Amino acid sequence: MQQKILVIDDDEKLNQLLQKFLGEFGLEVVTAVHPSRGLKLIKKEQPDLVILDVMLPEMDGFQVCKTIRETYTIPIIMLTARGEITDRVIGLELGADDYLPKPFEPRELVARIHAVLRRGGDRAGVPVQSFGPLEIDFDKRCAWLQQELLDLTTNEFMALALLVRNAGKVLDRDHILQELRGMDSDAFNRSVDITMSRLRQKLKDDPKSPTFIKTVWGAGYVFIGQEQH
Repeated sequence: MQQKILVIDDDEKLNQLLQKFLGEFGLEVVTAVHPSRGLKLIKKEQPDLVILDVMLPEMDGFQVCKTIRETYTIPIIMLTARGEITDRVIGLELGADDYLPKPFEPRELVARIHAVLRRGGDRAGVPVQSFGPLEIDFDKRCAWLQQELLDLTTNEFMALALLVRNAGKVLDRDHILQELRGMDSDAFNRSVDITMSRLRQKLKDDPKSPTFIKTVWGAGYVFIGQEQH
């Protein structure tokens, strides 16, 4: 099935170029120059990934990213003419899955798109695993806590899946970073901790008395949940 990309950027010329270039790689591209239109297209088109510019009319890309994350777990790659690490970290904190500064090499964007989509489609071998109140469906890339669907970003789910696949084994930040490759390394080094913090909040996991994710100071993170058979 052809994968669909939604581009939300007020640069119409860039949108047309991306539509043509990404189309050459077998990707269907729909575009919007206004955030309000882009948000409507997410519901209508159900894209596999969103490319989101930071500098937009009506509201900036950070606000759009936050709005998307209130409802959808769709992967988001953010674009910006501002290359500051702070901006990249803010985007990642709000739930973006990757970040690419402008100007960018189109082939790099294609590589980032494929990397993010691969992470989203990864599997852990066993379709569904349960750990007390936590249930993880690796095929559907979903997790439930006490039968309530968790709103996890692609990176949050993949971080959880990585820890579960290595249950009982301490994973250091470098290993986690390597497995969740495709991210900007400078920004994501810090974002490993941010991702774990957000994941714990959604799992309602107390860092001082964890049920699922334990911090091993100076070493990394380990999944300690007890699997239910």
